[in-house]
Amino acid sequence: MAGNRKNELRALFSGNVAPTAPAAEADDKAPAATGVQPVKPVVVPAAQADVPRAASGAIKAMGLSLGSITREAEEARALREALHQGERVVELDPDLIDASFVGDRLTDGETDDPEFLALADSIRDSGQQSPILVRPHPEKQGRYQTAYGHRRLNAVRSLGIKVKAIVRPLSDDELVLAQGKENAERRNLSFIERAMFASALADRGFDRKVIGEALAVQKSELSRLLQVAEGVPPVIARAIGPAPKVGRERWMAFGALLEDLAAVETAQEECRSRRFLEAESDQRFQIVFTRLSRKPKPEAAAKPETLLDAGGRAFAKLKRDGKNARIEFSADVDPAFIDEVVELLAKRHAVFAAGREG
Repeated sequence: MAGNRKNELRALFSGNVAPTAPAAEADDKAPAATGVQPVKPVVVPAAQADVPRAASGAIKAMGLSLGSITREAEEARALREALHQGERVVELDPDLIDASFVGDRLTDGETDDPEFLALADSIRDSGQQSPILVRPHPEKQGRYQTAYGHRRLNAVRSLGIKVKAIVRPLSDDELVLAQGKENAERRNLSFIERAMFASALADRGFDRKVIGEALAVQKSELSRLLQVAEGVPPVIARAIGPAPKVGRERWMAFGALLEDLAAVETAQEECRSRRFLEAESDQRFQIVFTRLSRKPKPEAAAKPETLLDAGGRAFAKLKRDGKNARIEFSADVDPAFIDEVVELLAKRHAVFAAGREG
């Protein structure tokens, strides 16, 4: 399986798969549609494609895993479809490209992400093999907005080179559908990232049908995503991060623990702790989840008060338990005295209550 995908990728980028005639004809018309000066479709020479990659360290080894090969095959298929549809791959200045108007990730920096570092290394060694998809910015003349390929854009930007892109006029709905489709195919968004992405689209007024299609989920699953996004404040979700190993059930349980303001304040306090800040995303989730799940210790029962008579002898104990209180007389107390105390308490209570009412 992996060998076949490698061969497919090699065949595409070795120049053996040429754009069809309609693609060439569309190239001549592309400048009028996009306003971008065209460049030749990017093709890796056969000699370069046949050169095996040199593995250096654990990250490069990870890049040769089955998951990486699958990703590359999907990228090759997407590029082949774009070329066959007559779309041109152009090179753009990354500084002219803005992110999508709705974010789909809970991490701002990617310097500590092994997969991102591997992607940057791969582009540095072998070039950008799959273009990103952008649209002309709807509000800023001469700029673009990313539909998908944010990580590739950031990787290319970190290398200080131009990014290969397909420019396509897209409506807002078409942009989020393209953005969600890529995430669904790659399966690289965690549950909470998908939940926050769904919530962000809902807040912008997108129809639930569009949101469901963008995330490739049924109505029931979309309801759960929105339920979690509603239960987990964004500030806490962003502090925890994507938590890729945490699934739906635990996030739903986490949201249930945050139903009251005191729990939210406790979670925010934990998010500022040193052990939280030094932990990885999945560990951060567990730290806060454990803190919120911890049951408060019951208050120690107050020690009973010993009641003494004028001679210093104990005749009863007064026990207070919250709002309740009771008097326990010693066994040697005369029952007639207890009856007298009960009668006296009744009279004194009546006088006390009357004074309160007055």
